Amino acid sequence: MNPSHRSQFVMPSLLLACIASFSLSACGGSKNPAAPATAPKPPVFALKWGSEGSGDGQFQTPTGVVVDGSGNVYVADQLNNRIQTFTSMGTYVTQWGTPGTGNGQFNSPHFVALDGSGNVYVTEFGNDRVQKFTSTGTYLTQWGASGTGEGQFSHPAGVAVDGSGNVYVADGLNRRIQKFTDTGTFLTQWGVAGTSNGQFVSPTGVAVDASGNVYVADGSNNRIQEFSSAGTYLRQWGATGTAFGQFSNPVGVAVDASGNVYVTDSNNNRIQKF
Repeated sequence: MNPSHRSQFVMPSLLLACIASFSLSACGGSKNPAAPATAPKPPVFALKWGSEGSGDGQFQTPTGVVVDGSGNVYVADQLNNRIQTFTSMGTYVTQWGTPGTGNGQFNSPHFVALDGSGNVYVTEFGNDRVQKFTSTGTYLTQWGASGTGEGQFSHPAGVAVDGSGNVYVADGLNRRIQKFTDTGTFLTQWGVAGTSNGQFVSPTGVAVDASGNVYVADGSNNRIQEFSSAGTYLRQWGATGTAFGQFSNPVGVAVDASGNVYVTDSNNNRIQKF
């Protein structure tokens, strides 16, 4: 048979094989895009440190934790009334804080945040204030007092800092978010007690994404609410329950560089990612 005639029979046969198998790979193309993706592998345990106590590297009810750009870890060691810092491998570096109401002292430090310069912001349940330190624990400033007025707090919880250095505080029992400059000058606030859009029952965790949008874990309302940097309500998600996307007392919230949102779903004993 003439070679040119032979190719006329071979090519249709190959095409039929491709169609019959529903696969372009047989024809030298890409794999079927409808094929199921490989499930991601679960995280692998890497390291742990700490034990109950008051010594270096020991804890009494650690709560807030944050990591800087170099991998150093800052922990609010609540009942020891101090901040401890560690390397990314858990090696103890330093600590600061003693019980009290003076500068650099604590009464139940609860959440901790970092700004772009590495300064550390700590909210205190007991002293109803925010304190600011250098990355090595040198006291810089503080603001807040017990009350309901602008710049006052009732059990402040989550704290976050945006790219411009503005500081957002979840003012827990006042059911609001307050926004300040990095030196504590009051800028704005939003929220009242309730269950409607923009209202709160127990705001705890707060986080800010790269666009300046603010995410609040509204614990007893079992939802996450999202706002603009000026406090304009944008959206919410969540309901009471155990199914995917439902919550039982969400407490902490964080946002990664890609905009994914992570929530500590406290009473469901899990982390959810959105």
